[in-house]
Amino acid sequence: MVDYNVISADSHIVEPPDMYTNYIEPKYRDRAPRIERRRTRRGQEYDAWCYEGNRVGTVGSFIQAGRRFEDPNGIDFLGLWEDVRKAAYEPDEMLKELERDGVWGACMQPSQGLFWYHMEDGELLSALCKAYNDWMADFCKPYPDRLKGIGMLNTDNINEACIELERCAQKGLVGAFIPVYPLPDRPYRDEIYEKLWWVAQDLDMPLLLHIGTARYGVPGCEFTVDTDDLTAAGLANADYWVRYSLTAMIFAGVFDRYPKLKVGTVEHEMAWIPHWLKQMDLTYQERPTLTNGWRSRRGMLPSDVWHENMFAEFMEDSVGVEMISHIGVDNLLWGNDFPHAESTWPQSPQFLDRIFTDAGTDARRKITRDNAIKLFKFDEN
Repeated sequence: MVDYNVISADSHIVEPPDMYTNYIEPKYRDRAPRIERRRTRRGQEYDAWCYEGNRVGTVGSFIQAGRRFEDPNGIDFLGLWEDVRKAAYEPDEMLKELERDGVWGACMQPSQGLFWYHMEDGELLSALCKAYNDWMADFCKPYPDRLKGIGMLNTDNINEACIELERCAQKGLVGAFIPVYPLPDRPYRDEIYEKLWWVAQDLDMPLLLHIGTARYGVPGCEFTVDTDDLTAAGLANADYWVRYSLTAMIFAGVFDRYPKLKVGTVEHEMAWIPHWLKQMDLTYQERPTLTNGWRSRRGMLPSDVWHENMFAEFMEDSVGVEMISHIGVDNLLWGNDFPHAESTWPQSPQFLDRIFTDAGTDARRKITRDNAIKLFKFDEN
């Protein structure tokens, strides 16, 4: 038993069917994605988010917490809205389910909203982000000390993204997602993002890159608006995109110019990080011709920039926990991923006991509480 309040840095809401009807700007309402009831070839009914006639997500994808422990073969990602736990869209019930899992507070993140980054229509994407941000602010409002919302930004238009980030901060949200990889011709090393980095630093708003949120048209990325495109190989190698984006930021000197900016990876787990850090340092030291002339103004190696400015949110990477000394205990945050199928709910205490057996109580406390308090502005508790 721990003697402190555990915080999940990565939990999720499930967007209710009327979120966009009630929150999106009226001029986009007729074009917004909607939940439709469909049938499989075998006649099973299920609810799916649909956009322009395409199925872009099933409700069942986000509501199967606990099934992995009961019957993993039963995870089929089909489900009806009636099957969604109230905790996924009502804050009172959310806290009850978190407490059942030994969790006191949580950072709340989207579910289906993550898939909107794959749509081609950037204008509609921005409208969906705004609608979600408004809804999320209202969701967290009754319990601002225990529920912290993470917003969504579309980075196609940087000026609009900066305005929306300021609006998120004003509404009490504590960070914002940007695509794990932006539009193909605008990687994060591009100077067009300078204003976004500056505004995020000025507002003290961490920017997060969640698994599966590559923007429309990224070559070779199987996370698309068509959910049938994804393969096991695509999912197992999803960390490629976040590694590329974070590396692009570092070698573009972003954190020299904005030394207080915080950027993090979400749900890519973490065992890959030590090798990635070593490869970046090797490139910096022994292949300087490949760095476009960047040399750290602060005398830092790329791995130092990671330790100073970046973080990773994970769920159950026991191998990564074994490498804490390489990754950095101050750079890690744990989350239970409730209510998704891969969630550690309702067995998070058992998971934490197991993976932190040899890590020590101080490391466990930092990763499951202290780092979230510092980064996402939870009250000391």
